[in-house]
Amino acid sequence: MVSLAKKLASIEPSATLAITALAGKMKREGKDVISLSAGEPDFPTPRNIKDEAIRAIEEDFTHYTPAAGIPELKEAIAENFEKAWGVKYDPKEVIISNGAKHVIFNAIFALCDEGDEVIVITPAWVSYIDQIKLAGGKPVIVETKEENDFIPDPKDIEKKITNRTKAIIINSPHNPTGTVYPKEVLIEIARLSMSKGVLIISDEVYDKLSYEEESVPLVHLIPEAKDHILTVNAASKTYAMTGWRIGWGLGPENLIKAMGVIQGHMTSNPCSISQRAALEAIRGPQEKVSEMIREFKERRNLICSLLEKTPYISFKKPKGAFYLFVNVQKALGMKYRDEIIDDDISFTRKLLEEKFVALVPGTAFAAPGYIRISYAASRRDIEEACKRIKEFVENLV
Repeated sequence: MVSLAKKLASIEPSATLAITALAGKMKREGKDVISLSAGEPDFPTPRNIKDEAIRAIEEDFTHYTPAAGIPELKEAIAENFEKAWGVKYDPKEVIISNGAKHVIFNAIFALCDEGDEVIVITPAWVSYIDQIKLAGGKPVIVETKEENDFIPDPKDIEKKITNRTKAIIINSPHNPTGTVYPKEVLIEIARLSMSKGVLIISDEVYDKLSYEEESVPLVHLIPEAKDHILTVNAASKTYAMTGWRIGWGLGPENLIKAMGVIQGHMTSNPCSISQRAALEAIRGPQEKVSEMIREFKERRNLICSLLEKTPYISFKKPKGAFYLFVNVQKALGMKYRDEIIDDDISFTRKLLEEKFVALVPGTAFAAPGYIRISYAASRRDIEEACKRIKEFVENLV
């Protein structure tokens, strides 16, 4: 057996990917599985974007590009950001990576020496904590509460800042809760970062998926904090391009340069064809994006109405992203067919085994006692899955 690095002992595989893989395996075995676990739109990539990728192939745009991305895409991202939000970035302050996940990892790797700290607000997307550990850093947790809509208190963040703190990761609209942070909270966190000399990694990949009011970039709210903010976004959620693996970051030039060096040694450039497709996504028509947003809002309303009177579970109506974060604590300790449901992991496992519905346990997001339901699925699948979930909990004793 090969001897592996000790740092991997505390690293867990992505729970969302693992559950998606298990659901896929069960489907291939002929089981009628409905997966509401994936964090990606179920819509096809728009036709104009696919056509541009085909053109790129036919034009033999299939070789290496600059490691940090093609100039045209960097320029388009910077121009689009300034036009939409009034904050100017030089293309040297933009990096293109293999998805937003890669942008965040590059940033953490560039920032952290052994033992340096990064503040993570929980519940949190599954990869933040493990990325920090892989980079040799220490995740420092700031918990939020359901009764406060999972919105962080800046005072709680301030208490966790030390002389080893390198960054604060924020995510709004939020995965897994669907919360959208109030503007005044975001501004207060940004001011805190300025006063303490700490970077904010602002994960804004769900920025278009905000249903009650427009979600705006943090740096737009407080432009004077520009040198303390790395804005992270991607083509993935907005344009249904998760598999194309294109994300980007806008931030301080020295950080972006360092991230580019890391990327050059780690992966080289993102896929050349995907970069051309992303350029078309940004510069091309946006009607399909608007259609997708409207449909997600309808699905949100549908799933909330279907589950709102289900016994033993509760939730807050999400304001963004495409997730419902459900409190299942009242169901814990109950039995299904003589098996005790003792935590959110056993809840999701038993639901998958008995009712063939795949969800993600809250433990994956550092939030035990909850489950995450993705409504990035057809209305038919949502309706059938909710029917099965209700049948499952109604048979708990």
